Amino acid sequence: MKLSKRLKLIESMVSLHYDHIWDCCCDHGYLGAALLDKQSNETVHFVDIVPELMLSLENKLQAFYDEHNWQVHCLDVSHLPLQNHQGKHLVIIAGVGGDLTAQFIASINAQHPNLDIDYLVCPVHHLFMLRAKLNELKLGLVQEALVEDNKRYYEVILLSSKSNNQPVSAVGEQIWQADNEVQLEVAERYLKQTLSHYQRIAKGKNSDVAHIISAYKQVIPALKTSL
Repeated sequence: MKLSKRLKLIESMVSLHYDHIWDCCCDHGYLGAALLDKQSNETVHFVDIVPELMLSLENKLQAFYDEHNWQVHCLDVSHLPLQNHQGKHLVIIAGVGGDLTAQFIASINAQHPNLDIDYLVCPVHHLFMLRAKLNELKLGLVQEALVEDNKRYYEVILLSSKSNNQPVSAVGEQIWQADNEVQLEVAERYLKQTLSHYQRIAKGKNSDVAHIISAYKQVIPALKTSL
């Protein structure tokens, strides 16, 4: 199965060794399957709350990935059984809103404060709120990237619960630093769209988003400078 640009970027950001990778809200399991192809000793856990999806996915995994290490879990992401699996964990949460992503991470962190957990998130909206929550939870930024896929824009953020990496920026930093002109144009379009979104919200009587607009107005997308 060919991955979308969004899933391909997420897959590319799984570069460290993890004992357990949790593909949450996995839907049809395309990302997790790609990680099984890529990884060797890690166990990939497929997590979704829809029983029919999980049953179908388990049958496919048994047929095509019988020699690999995987498990299927039909449960709420807030209740991942991380305590039953020793080692370093990567929890991937993609395809849901930033508000729900924040709830999941807060719940997992509260239940497993002493475990070594990295998070790789790619929410579909509410990025500003999510970034604030990630800082509140004292998660460190490892890497962040921006991708345009099917005329939509996605931020992918890799975080660590156990390192002293830099704080999470309110509006992002690395995502505005482009490697080439094409990426620069993507960043510029995304910034314009984001500002337009909040400016429309600002016209509502009960919406106080002036601080968000001000923060994004300070962003200047640019090409990375070579040393």
